[in-house]
Amino acid sequence: MSDGLMIESRSWTSRKGSVIVGGYPGFAWIGKRKIARQRRQWTFGLVSHPRMRLPIFFPLLSLICSSVMGAETPYRVMDFRAPPHNYAEHEPKDRFAALLKQIEKGEFKPDTSSDHALLRSLLQGLKIPVSSQILLFSASSLQSEIINPRNPRALFFNEDTYVGFVPGGVLEVAAADPEVGPIFYVFGRSQPGGPFPRVERGTKCFNCHGGTATKRLPGLIAESLLVSQAGSSLETYRRDEQGHQIPLENRFGGWHLTGGHHIAGHKANVYGLARGAGNIEKLDVIPGQTWDLAKHLMPTSDILPHLVHEHQIGFENRLVRGIYTVRQLKDDRKGMLGSTELAEIDVWAQDFARYVLFADEAKFPREGIEGDAAYARDFLEDRRKSKRGLSLKDLDLKTRLFRHRCSFMLYTETWTHAPKEIKDRVYYRMAEALRDAQPSMPHLTAEERRSIREILKETMSDLPAWWR
Repeated sequence: MSDGLMIESRSWTSRKGSVIVGGYPGFAWIGKRKIARQRRQWTFGLVSHPRMRLPIFFPLLSLICSSVMGAETPYRVMDFRAPPHNYAEHEPKDRFAALLKQIEKGEFKPDTSSDHALLRSLLQGLKIPVSSQILLFSASSLQSEIINPRNPRALFFNEDTYVGFVPGGVLEVAAADPEVGPIFYVFGRSQPGGPFPRVERGTKCFNCHGGTATKRLPGLIAESLLVSQAGSSLETYRRDEQGHQIPLENRFGGWHLTGGHHIAGHKANVYGLARGAGNIEKLDVIPGQTWDLAKHLMPTSDILPHLVHEHQIGFENRLVRGIYTVRQLKDDRKGMLGSTELAEIDVWAQDFARYVLFADEAKFPREGIEGDAAYARDFLEDRRKSKRGLSLKDLDLKTRLFRHRCSFMLYTETWTHAPKEIKDRVYYRMAEALRDAQPSMPHLTAEERRSIREILKETMSDLPAWWR
């Protein structure tokens, strides 16, 4: 690289003809203020400001981009297909890849007698509960032609693997690899009673799962849309953002939502009809009203798995970005991380620690949430308990999702195998938030902080020595 920073940014003109430049050590980005129009061009090179006579120089950094639609949050643009990441050449180490090896060796024999039988046996092999089913009818995924309000897609998941099923279509899997993030698999057509269908790694998934919605890295997506009868988008309620911080009333567009959610003004169970002159009529689409419930394994799309799913994909996407960033920085600096690089990692770690501890969790309805008992039971089955019986999976559902606001996703393989540079800094920021005196995140009560510390100390093996 050259001594100056090559910055990838979109260029805007505001009503006042100015751009806004912002940053912290090691970062720069171009933002927007009261945009009148957008000039669709890429600019590369040094950044300058109309009120400054000198260009601004930043040493030894890779590409950085800002989100066009969302907040002016900078992020590093990395080519996940190129060295040092080599996504396509990476040998998968995810849960589904392990199951495929078992199938090849004859150690696991899926039931191929019907589409439902294959789906059930696959879920069993992956240890994904059927009760995790959530339904969406927006025309997403590679099978958009057959997904609509009359033929919704089902998603099933555990903490690291996601299975998609569309009646009349093929199975899809996204599985979290500890080194490169989610790997996408697409099944071939299955024949009743025939052999296990061909499975290939998806190559077309990255139009969405590697675009702006995931900050140009492999990631998981949950959109919220007003969709047409054909499943296409008419309005967008959220864009390029995942995680538990999204207000509940902005979620679920294009999804079915069942159970005691008590969410006023939610966007679920509705599709739109364009009536001309920009008018859209919104019509209810109740599960089973426009399609046969027997097409799916369950008649429900409960609020509880919806909430858990949203938290998980927010965690996974943020962590994957941290992993890629550290790997890129090490490669750029030949393994030697200087103060600028460590500062960049630390900024990420502060934000990630806030997410782990639910600092910005969306507000629950006053009546709380009534989740599906079957899913709650399945979800809690593998919880790791302290000596007092406390766990990070304990549900609250009155004012928040979990009783002890620290993510159970810390038990995943992705976190377990995350770089030391990441884990040390995140644990340090968590310790600042969980201490008794002057905690850095005041949303946690003293009792809750003590309970979280207890659970972590007694159920995790990779905490720093100073933590214990």
